[in-house]
Amino acid sequence: MADDCAKCTQRSAHHSEKVKSEFDKRLSRIEGQVKAVRRMIDEDVYCDDVLNQVTSVMAALNGIRVLLLEKHINSCVVEQLNEGRLEVIDELMKTIARMTKQ
Repeated sequence: MADDCAKCTQRSAHHSEKVKSEFDKRLSRIEGQVKAVRRMIDEDVYCDDVLNQVTSVMAALNGIRVLLLEKHINSCVVEQLNEGRLEVIDELMKTIARMTKQ
């Protein structure tokens, strides 16, 4: 794990193949949902139905966002804190602030 987080200092991802596979599956589903929204609009589907599909896409993206944040905190942030690099807290707070803006 320490070797994985050393990559954080280079600002590159360091997810396991299992995590990458999970992200890939989720993103593939989201791509399908977005294509469905486009198709629904092209086919003049009732607006409420399209809005429900858009809400599903947003929820799926939020799920990925939360999972990424969890992985980041549990690896990169913990490692940097263990190294005494407290500036990671400011970076994390800015990230969370961006994530929670509506």
